[in-house]
Amino acid sequence: MGAIRTPRATWIEQGLRALAAGGPEAVRVEVLAQELGVSKGGFYGYFRNRAALLEEMLDTWERGVTEDVIEQIERDGGDARERLGRLFDFVGSADTPVTGPGVELAIRDWARRDEAVAHRLRRADNRRMDYLRELYGAFCPDEGDVEARCLITFSLRIGDHLIAADNGPRSRTEVLAAVRNRLFD
Repeated sequence: MGAIRTPRATWIEQGLRALAAGGPEAVRVEVLAQELGVSKGGFYGYFRNRAALLEEMLDTWERGVTEDVIEQIERDGGDARERLGRLFDFVGSADTPVTGPGVELAIRDWARRDEAVAHRLRRADNRRMDYLRELYGAFCPDEGDVEARCLITFSLRIGDHLIAADNGPRSRTEVLAAVRNRLFD
């Protein structure tokens, strides 16, 4: 019986973990192999080189934070407010190698130095905002109100975990619930 190969997705997820921890410079084939407890030879069965891995990592991230999330939210149906509620719940608990805040921030930082990554980030952000517009637009007749709600919602996704301020007498969970309730009015 032959040796079991480390799956392609495992290499990609480990690459995303490395990216989240140290940026694109931290994504090194030898280091990933060591962390996975395998030889780096298996890597080359899937990827031509490190650049190919980085490209697939970006593909996985972009699909994971856009179409995969949207499909999951849409799967259970419901009106726009119900779907927004599920989206808030999902995003609040989404801490995987693909959807976690660490990789989100690492890709945003990487995009500051790499135009191709910036293009992908812009495309993903636009897809996310378009989905929010669709949901908020279903019950908000004012376009300006829709845009404001979308920007606030998306800003919460990107920046909530960066805010170190206390929330006064309330917990962060209580404050986020209050924001959510006001956005869905």
